[in-house]
Amino acid sequence: MKKVLVTGGSGFVGRRLALLKPDWTYVSSADYSLDSYKDTQLMYRDIRPDAVIHLASVVGGIRANKNNPTVFFEKNILINLNVVRGAFESNTKRVLASLSTCAFPDTVSHYPFNESNIFEGSPSDTNLSYAMSKRALYVHCNAYRKKFNLNYSTFSPSNIYGPGDHFLDPDSHFIAALVRKLSHAKLGDEIDMLGTGNPLRQQLYVDDLIHILPRLLISHNSDAPLIISPDENLSIKEMCEIGNKISQKDVRFKFNGELDGQFRKDGSNSLLKKMIGNFKFTTFEEGFRKTYRHYSNLG
Repeated sequence: MKKVLVTGGSGFVGRRLALLKPDWTYVSSADYSLDSYKDTQLMYRDIRPDAVIHLASVVGGIRANKNNPTVFFEKNILINLNVVRGAFESNTKRVLASLSTCAFPDTVSHYPFNESNIFEGSPSDTNLSYAMSKRALYVHCNAYRKKFNLNYSTFSPSNIYGPGDHFLDPDSHFIAALVRKLSHAKLGDEIDMLGTGNPLRQQLYVDDLIHILPRLLISHNSDAPLIISPDENLSIKEMCEIGNKISQKDVRFKFNGELDGQFRKDGSNSLLKKMIGNFKFTTFEEGFRKTYRHYSNLG
């Protein structure tokens, strides 16, 4: 795999991955519109990759998912369909495509869930469109694997955060929003938050993910929607208090009780550790401290 193509190259994970693997080829929507099959074909003709890491997608926080379900479904379906089909038609032998733990059911029979639970039930209503587009990507990759014996595989990261996140986006994910709010708060302020603070989340530090991906490109040769998640599973309230301690702002959090989302979606990383070894994940406190310092240094 001398030439590795990364879609979503200007996104949060793509930009961070480029720091670790600058010799890979990164493309964004400024280069090719992947919801257009003609543009996607042009990308493959121009680059002629040996392998593709497919990160490109329309993403956003819980409010963005609720307000834009058609965009999250249609754009992601088209992007995923074009990238996978284009890889096959350009004779690209290796595809590693990003799903999300959002693709797993809203509730399952046991926690943490594992890769076998992906079709056990419906995803959460709060991100149903996005989740179903990711399930379709999983089915699509495995169809090519089964029919043509191609090494097209998928992975499912939990919530990703860290330096370079979309801090200024009003519809950003929770940790980016928390970092921004704490950074701009004054000592003793009250901060408004969505939901109740009770749901549980696994927060994956972005640099952990980018160090895992090159290893998966070589070692993930199965049809499993491989879960990439840290060991910790904390409540929103617990994460807020860790952030409060790190920021030293002594703020009070006011939860509005709206848009709690899925109560828990913790996935097992057992298969991942069997595949790449006993990876040491960054603790949430350490990762949040690095992220908070990064944002504070942006000025």
